[in-house]
Amino acid sequence: MNTPYPHLFQPITLGSLTLRNRLVMGSMHTGLEDRARDLPKLTAYFTERARGGVGLIITGGYAPNKRGWLKPFASELTSRTQANKHRPMTDAVHEEGGAIALQLLHAGRYGYHPLSVSASARKSPITPFKPTALSTKAVDATATAYAESAALAVRAGYDAVEVMGSEGYLINQFLAERTNDRTDQWGGSARNRMRFAEEVVRRTRELVGPDFPIIYRISLLDLVEGGQRWSEVEELAHRLEAVGVTAFNTGIGWHEARVPTIITQVPPAAWRSATARLKATVSVPVCASNRINTPELAEDIRGKTVLVREDLNVPMK
Repeated sequence: MNTPYPHLFQPITLGSLTLRNRLVMGSMHTGLEDRARDLPKLTAYFTERARGGVGLIITGGYAPNKRGWLKPFASELTSRTQANKHRPMTDAVHEEGGAIALQLLHAGRYGYHPLSVSASARKSPITPFKPTALSTKAVDATATAYAESAALAVRAGYDAVEVMGSEGYLINQFLAERTNDRTDQWGGSARNRMRFAEEVVRRTRELVGPDFPIIYRISLLDLVEGGQRWSEVEELAHRLEAVGVTAFNTGIGWHEARVPTIITQVPPAAWRSATARLKATVSVPVCASNRINTPELAEDIRGKTVLVREDLNVPMK
């Protein structure tokens, strides 16, 4: 290919989805997700990016139920009516040759509202509300809610879903000792703490079929006390791959972490070694993240993966 970035412009296939290139616009919550009346504006925003040539767009986070809202009456995908309203947006992206994935995000204790829930009743240092601990039955129902929301994303015309399992949101809160002091089957041992993430993916795969792409955004480094050990991250990745993950996107640090991860003081591609470490242990594409913000840098990073980050989200080889 006659381009200075031959790798970035090489197609890649994820399940049933073939991207026209390896450029990905990662999830950014614009605020336009939260009101149906703003969907035409969000459509224009995404359509322009697809027209510019991006291969895959990932939306801001949509909650699988009301307890998962980021703030009162924030974005959610929980009904056929809502899904149908998304169809003009996904159609518009497709008309420009692009693809679009819906991010499923349950805020957990990061929810800025009094209805917030988490694995345990431990308050976040960055929100004013103490969450209610989910009952054993409610945990099970929440895992199913993720899957049902993913099925609605298929109805809405999305090409993939991304399960948000990093940055300290609900799934992370189940995975880490820091936020999970449960004594039932959803807590205690590292294996039990992984069960929620595994069930979310398993049930999602059952509802969306064998080939629909499921991207899981995995936290490689929590950067908080009581976070996951590397051995746990690696085991989680293997378990998720076994139950149907198509690709891993990666996250670095919880929102409450005191370690900077994306600001300009962080060296370019500072966390690439963490992605390389995960990539060496799984067989599906892996997405590197954080401060990969020039095409030259993305082109230089090698390996069979999909490279994604908010600054310049790029699937790469």
